[in-house]
Amino acid sequence: MRALVFKNHYEPTSSVAYLVHKVVPGIDVIGGIDLNLSVGGMNPAAVEKMALTTGGVGKFVWMATYDTYAQVKESKEQRPYVAVSSDGKLLPETKAVIAMIAKYNLLMATGHNSPEEDLMLIRESRSQGVTHMIVTHAMMPPVRMTIAQMKKAALDGAYIEFVYNGLIGKSKTFDFADYAVAIRAVGVKHCILSSDLGQVGNPLPPDGLEQFFEGLKKQGFKQTDIDQMSKINPASLLSLSNQQK
Repeated sequence: MRALVFKNHYEPTSSVAYLVHKVVPGIDVIGGIDLNLSVGGMNPAAVEKMALTTGGVGKFVWMATYDTYAQVKESKEQRPYVAVSSDGKLLPETKAVIAMIAKYNLLMATGHNSPEEDLMLIRESRSQGVTHMIVTHAMMPPVRMTIAQMKKAALDGAYIEFVYNGLIGKSKTFDFADYAVAIRAVGVKHCILSSDLGQVGNPLPPDGLEQFFEGLKKQGFKQTDIDQMSKINPASLLSLSNQQK
């Protein structure tokens, strides 16, 4: 693996990424912040502090995951959540977060919001000059984007993420054939393959990715397609050089 992204739903990972970067040579380690309630929700100040972490390794901004309205509704819970919109419009604090993403040339990941909110986030990000965007596991609950919505998101400049975690274990929601249909419809140039692993009981991320790639090959995808979605597109999203490791 050339690089990996550290994600924690409840605290920033840029400091951990910097420390790992200092002691483990030969791999790029990237951190970020997930805008759940534990960091203040739609909190532009927290985004800025993450971006200013020594080493510049903090790049990802997830627009909340486990504390979104869509996730709380999916889980049938009654508890506070992080709102990104109201009455079909993004909230001022959401636009302020996007402005901070643009200021520091960070990466906007849509998180666990609804498809309609994801498309609003992408449009607003694009209008504010954000150039690096990804729809977080677009097919997985609670997002559940349709193929038409995924194609719209890609047309507006976002990569569409497909995760191995959605094919196995407790989170299994789809089969390889389901992913294959969607990837072909959206186009490999607009898709990224991620492990979304690290949970107890699941394979290690490198092992999971190998299994992911092999399963897609059995669906007829060529090695060049796998390389596009696992090397070229992620490098572009993360602003890594074209030189492969």
